[in-house]
Amino acid sequence: MWTRREFGKVSLSTLAALASRQLFAATKRPIGVQLYTVRHQIADLPEMLNALRQIGYTQVETYTDLYQSYTAAALRQLISDNGLAVPSGHFDYETFDEKMDYAGALGLRYMTCPMLPKSMQNLDGFKKAADRFNKWGTALQQRGMKFAFHNHNYEFREFGDTDGFDTLLTRTDPKLVFFEMDCYWMTQAGRDPVKMLEQYPKRIRMLHLKDRKPGFPPSQELNDAAGHFTEVGTGTLNWKAILALAEKNNIDYMFVEQDETERPVLESLRISYNNLQKLLT
Repeated sequence: MWTRREFGKVSLSTLAALASRQLFAATKRPIGVQLYTVRHQIADLPEMLNALRQIGYTQVETYTDLYQSYTAAALRQLISDNGLAVPSGHFDYETFDEKMDYAGALGLRYMTCPMLPKSMQNLDGFKKAADRFNKWGTALQQRGMKFAFHNHNYEFREFGDTDGFDTLLTRTDPKLVFFEMDCYWMTQAGRDPVKMLEQYPKRIRMLHLKDRKPGFPPSQELNDAAGHFTEVGTGTLNWKAILALAEKNNIDYMFVEQDETERPVLESLRISYNNLQKLLT
């Protein structure tokens, strides 16, 4: 559980390093945080945003629960006041249409759907979702934004000679529908994030960065048994190759996300950030 004492301790430990980090951070691709990672500290969002900036993060990605607590204008101002940018946000499938005005007021570049409802995680559901994604992509393009879909592992369950992810790729307009590849969930599904970046350089435009512990089998079921999360650079993913392709493909945004942490959340986020800085050199 995160406490004010822990916050102060982390803040003091990172302040001294911040100035030196900023000298070279500007030459590297910006690293953001998906705020779902700090969802248990949402009551202290202003302090948490400040702590993330002190670690060195420069961008955040919002998620659904925040929209119930803040107007778009208030949330945008709060993020900006803490020296952070907000280029993408996650919005639930069921209420996606009605949140387009909110996303526009928040100043997002990407409005991202994080997953499909469980009732749609079948072949017919993926086909219906693809048709809706095309419509959302058109509507967002007219508003000056882009649509993206974030994968987990369930999209890779096979339906004959296809799977859900392939259905979403082939049934959507590549000029309207983009993907935020979660490197962990891609790996948990038994797929290779490096090969996906090589195969779909123009469709995959954002990345979620989190690592995977060794010794666990892949799966296509989204459940507690599929969660083997660890900090970036401490697990099994080939980050050198992933980040090299991210640079080659000119990936738009990259966000650290860790669904669950064994360490205090700020400590985990600091480890991931520091490891990424080393990997990006």
